Amino acid sequence: MDPAAIVFDLDGVLVDSEQVWDEVRRAVVAERDGRWTDEATTAMQGMSTPEWARYLTTLGAAGSPDELARVVIEAMADRYREHVPLLPGAVDAVVALSGRWPLAVASSSPPDLIRVVLAAAGLTDRFRVTVSSEEVPRGKPAPDVYLAAATKLAADPAACVAVEDSANGLRAAAAAAMVVVAVPNPHFPPPAVPWWAIVGATGFSALVGMLFGILPARRAANLAPIDALRHE
Repeated sequence: MDPAAIVFDLDGVLVDSEQVWDEVRRAVVAERDGRWTDEATTAMQGMSTPEWARYLTTLGAAGSPDELARVVIEAMADRYREHVPLLPGAVDAVVALSGRWPLAVASSSPPDLIRVVLAAAGLTDRFRVTVSSEEVPRGKPAPDVYLAAATKLAADPAACVAVEDSANGLRAAAAAAMVVVAVPNPHFPPPAVPWWAIVGATGFSALVGMLFGILPARRAANLAPIDALRHE
């Protein structure tokens, strides 16, 4: 199977920002008299802005969800103005893959932060489509953001490849019926689930090689869980 398109997550895949989001949210909760929980970090991975902002209120953070979202996003923008922590090899991988396939971003970051990261990386023109979870009804692990990206690309989701790092993101891509390629986040690695096509420590060079060479062999391994995921 030659993919119709490749859809990238942003945080943890192209930019090493999952821990930055975690640090900022932890600080906001602490400053607003809330209490962080052990499961909070992984619970919020993939959530849309309205979803994680509501979640912060359940941790006891003072303020409305809208206010908490504004404070967190402003803090993230400040961090990005200082430095955008692009993952090694990410830019070269995108440049290489964009020469053969249409690319999209399907991210839980707000649209403004997506634009900041892609502009800083010089990759804005490499992606035909960007979709934020803010622009769809549900965040990850629901498939909405991936389905929206496929729709904007005029591509069949089942003919697309998704590149993800977190458990919620991988589940979202699988629920959208896409071929799932995992680039595990070293800070918050997902559990080892057999049907994922794990790239692992070899990083983006392995990702490019997989997509150009051995991807078709991985297709069958990705099909089995999709129906089950849709009905969870």
